Amino acid sequence: MKIDGGIRSALDHAASDAKKAEDAGYDAVWAAETSRDPFLPLLLAAEHTEHIGVGTAITVAFARSPMTLASTAWDLNGFSKGRLNLGLGSQIKAHIEKRFSMPWSHPAPRMREFISAMRAIWDCWQNGTKLDFRGDFYTHTLMTPFFNPGPSEYGAPKVFLAAVGEGMTKVAGEVADGMLVHGFTTERYLRERTVPAVMEGLRVSGRSRSDFQLSYPAFVVSGDTDEQMEAAATGTRRQIAFYGSTPAYRPVLELHGWGDLQPELNTLSKRGEWEQMGRLIDDEVLNAFAVVGTPGEVPGLLQKRFGDVVDRLNFYTPYEGAAVSTLPKVMAALKDPSQRDQ
Repeated sequence: MKIDGGIRSALDHAASDAKKAEDAGYDAVWAAETSRDPFLPLLLAAEHTEHIGVGTAITVAFARSPMTLASTAWDLNGFSKGRLNLGLGSQIKAHIEKRFSMPWSHPAPRMREFISAMRAIWDCWQNGTKLDFRGDFYTHTLMTPFFNPGPSEYGAPKVFLAAVGEGMTKVAGEVADGMLVHGFTTERYLRERTVPAVMEGLRVSGRSRSDFQLSYPAFVVSGDTDEQMEAAATGTRRQIAFYGSTPAYRPVLELHGWGDLQPELNTLSKRGEWEQMGRLIDDEVLNAFAVVGTPGEVPGLLQKRFGDVVDRLNFYTPYEGAAVSTLPKVMAALKDPSQRDQ
């Protein structure tokens, strides 16, 4: 497995975060589109590093057009010398319509078409193919020399698609190079629901599993002391509870027989009772979603759970303070098996 990390989107931290991750041995760093644009920090990250990959996890596709996103990704992939992983997500209807003032409809078919349109644009630039993309949601039929950046030594970036439901997961298998698995995914759900849907999409596209990368954000609860372990567990329980309150994620809980937990969490979320929500995540639920262990134990546990199914992995640590400081030890043990607890 490749081990990835993240960088802060604030521009005054992006370069130093990326350089530290490269020096620590991470294979890629990803920036999120939350309160800031995800591409500007990646530009700085690429400028101040040599070989580490850079990626968006995620950028909101439907807030843009295929042409505008194709252009930004083309330039950044060229500038980074082919290191860009373009991670896309659909967001939800309310944000697309009310925050971005963009159209929303049929997210899975629209995403399939969005990525296909981008690929048609890139093919035009790289190979001189006439641009003639006509779909139900997007039409791109005009490309004059003045607006054509021309071929790139590094070609188009790899496209990753964030997905949760079966429909979008199949689309990832059809048209993307990889999938960004949602953090609210257990090992069982990954194997029994996610991978079969990806495989169905790959069959449609005529590709095999080796042509595709699964990127998984694993909840990690670790620490050197009981206090650190408790702080990590508390933060992780609350994040699991937050996701679990969302109706769209109920199928993950139902697979384990915990479906009734979702409406209970949802009710508490509407009351703003966040601490109480976290208390509903007992040890059984926590251990299903998270890898729990000392820094020396975590690498072996990650390998046992995901080594045969995940291609890329990053640490999901929804907590701060001393507990986070143990992650370099986890990373060191991943790189050097002699530092692992047997």
